[in-house]
Amino acid sequence: MRYISAESLAGKILAEGLSSDPSYAIIDVRDGDYIGGHIKGCINIPTLQLDLRMPRLVEELKHKRMVVFHCALSQQRGPTAAMKYSQGREALLKKQGPEGPGLPDQEVVVLQGGFSGWQKVYGNDVRLTEGYVKAIWDNF
Repeated sequence: MRYISAESLAGKILAEGLSSDPSYAIIDVRDGDYIGGHIKGCINIPTLQLDLRMPRLVEELKHKRMVVFHCALSQQRGPTAAMKYSQGREALLKKQGPEGPGLPDQEVVVLQGGFSGWQKVYGNDVRLTEGYVKAIWDNF
């Protein structure tokens, strides 16, 4: 599994600015711990809904150059979601067969340190983080 640092992801978000169709997607798989802030522009798919939504997610994100997964710490849920997504993408390629249209190259990565690490650096940066409540994360 490949990881991306908070600094690299922040640079990518800022470089693409307010693009209506960024080259990346950020998938936040936190459940109840989603409260207290999230990365601007992320898609929240709670872990318990992931299996059900995965086929559609693979289809919707097939043209993104990078898909970033994370949870609170990116130790369990985030990496597991990234692995399931990669497997779903491979299944889609096999389903298309050698004569199918194929898919563009895509990098599937996990945010190093999860949202906990992200908020320590970018929690108060309104260009990068939405709904941030510092008090929730003070003891995390």
